Amino acid sequence: MLLRARLVSVILVLLAAQSAVAAPWISLGPEGGDARSLAYDPSSPDRIYLGTSSGELFLSTDNGATWSRLAHLGDGFDYVLDSISVDPRDPNVIYVGAWSVENAAGDVFRSSDRGQTWHALPAIHGKSVRALAIAPSDSNVIVAGALDGVYRSPDAGQTWTKITPADNAELKNFESIAVDPRSSQVIYAGTWHLPWKTDDGGKTWSNIKTGIIDDSDVFSIIIDDQKPDTVFASACSGIYKSDTAGKLFRKVQGIPFSARRTRKLQQDPVDRSVVYAGTTEGLWRTKDSGTTWARISPANVIVNDVMVDPRNPSHVLVATDRSGVIISHDGGNSFRSSNRGFSHRQVTAIVADRTHPERLYTALINNREFGSVYRSEDGGAHWQQLDKGLAGRDVFSLEQGDDGRLIAGTNQGIFALQANDSIWKPSNLVLTEKYITVPNRKRRKKSDPKTIVRREWQKSQLSARIFQVRTAPEHWFAATSQGLYRSLDAGKSWTGGSVMGRSEFISVAMDNEYVLASSPDALFLSHNGGDTWEQLTLPPFVSRLYRVEFGPGNSNLWISTHMGTFHSKNGGKTWEHVMAGQPLTNVSYVSYDRQTSRLLAVGDGRRRIYESRDGEAWTLAADSHWPIRNVVVNGGRLYVVTDFSGIVAQPLGSQSIAAAGGGGN
Repeated sequence: MLLRARLVSVILVLLAAQSAVAAPWISLGPEGGDARSLAYDPSSPDRIYLGTSSGELFLSTDNGATWSRLAHLGDGFDYVLDSISVDPRDPNVIYVGAWSVENAAGDVFRSSDRGQTWHALPAIHGKSVRALAIAPSDSNVIVAGALDGVYRSPDAGQTWTKITPADNAELKNFESIAVDPRSSQVIYAGTWHLPWKTDDGGKTWSNIKTGIIDDSDVFSIIIDDQKPDTVFASACSGIYKSDTAGKLFRKVQGIPFSARRTRKLQQDPVDRSVVYAGTTEGLWRTKDSGTTWARISPANVIVNDVMVDPRNPSHVLVATDRSGVIISHDGGNSFRSSNRGFSHRQVTAIVADRTHPERLYTALINNREFGSVYRSEDGGAHWQQLDKGLAGRDVFSLEQGDDGRLIAGTNQGIFALQANDSIWKPSNLVLTEKYITVPNRKRRKKSDPKTIVRREWQKSQLSARIFQVRTAPEHWFAATSQGLYRSLDAGKSWTGGSVMGRSEFISVAMDNEYVLASSPDALFLSHNGGDTWEQLTLPPFVSRLYRVEFGPGNSNLWISTHMGTFHSKNGGKTWEHVMAGQPLTNVSYVSYDRQTSRLLAVGDGRRRIYESRDGEAWTLAADSHWPIRNVVVNGGRLYVVTDFSGIVAQPLGSQSIAAAGGGGN
């Protein structure tokens, strides 16, 4: 019977997926983030491709002014797209090299219709491709640099041959590739150690290290197509130039040592004496072939790629970490952001203001000085930083109190922002009850004790990672990496720590005096606001918890787990597995939206959102391409927080939740 019920459940989920309205998603940003690579269409340079570190490929058709998502490459979101090459003789043909941040895998993808459809080339599947180049003299020849060697295709990617020997311990970990414009047999290849060169298509290789500091990661190699014996190579030890086709290099002077980790070199296609160097401390430029250099961007810009318009070299685009794309129309003398439509930020939470429905707040991680909290006054159309006082901390949790105050749970404690204020202030005072032995100053007789035990409150600062903060007028709770903490004075001070031997808590929920808290593998319930706790028995086979929530009613408990969603109507004494309308396993998120009286859940690889009014019948509310962190309903719109692509939303009336209206979660 159990197997039959599960089969029926699967069928219902599939039917719901087929009938769900495929409404368009709108990207709301915040704009910018990590951009990895740039390439233009030689036949139409207004058409520019942009690669990211999560397999997302973007397109601009207006010279970088605006962007739209073109495709997703790979099955997951772990592919870094560092190499984009457009066939100069047939711009319909595009190659993208990819490598995985999770393992040593990767691919080369090919499109024959200007990026509308893509397929991974089977003959090089699984290779961690760090560099890719089309031979200028023969566009059928493609060369790829991978962790395990250099590969060459003579037939536009249909077949590949490894052209580095298998028994050479140094010919590995290739990071950069360049092909001589005169001959596809002449290939330069940079490794994590030193550069190499072959003059015969890979039959023999020579180490071209003369003049280069030993053990230098070679990130980029460029060849002057007008003077092919002139070769530039960038490394962690600086920039090098050779006028002898690599026989001898000399170090280029003029860039400070701290900025010499140069990921990208790019030569002006018109004035070959102009070379751009993208470093970890800004963009540098030389106008005299490397004799002198000047930094032309802020020092905190981390450059991943540089693109120069071949029709107008004054038009320069730069792909950066955290700042997205910056653009110059005067040859690099000034830059501005150019990220309209492009968002590649790691957002963790979104909050809809209790009194201003169009005002949204969002929290970010891995963004440092570029902002960990943003605010929008127009429903996400425009964003501004709101992070003074956070000092670049990652923000994992964002909550709004009844008094309008924002509470941010960071990687280093809790911070609060008062309504109408602009500076976050720490809210991390921890009071720990201590009993200390002190002299008995009231001793009158020898028989009186010499010492007495006195209770005191020891003060310390909470510096843990805060996974979730929940607020109510009576008490606040924080689930942290160092325990579960409670505040009875609206965040002014906290008490707490381990609960029944558990020191890491990832989720907490409140309903009046009832508090439900979860560590990764244990569940606890309090009936008296956190004064005392009981550990609940988990459902069978459940060993990993993700999120806890109260539905309507104190005993109405919900948990999302690796085995699916479970519901208890009797305070955790028994559990019911949600079998219909939801996935049977791996439900990463469950919440109760009190404004719309709906339960929301995220499953199916974190790609689909399910909803229920009564907790019994669940339906597919929305289907997305992105991995979803959490969901908010506000003003009749469904806001989704994604892993890498910021916030996306569906418009009014696109699915059942939006049609019902509602407020923040």
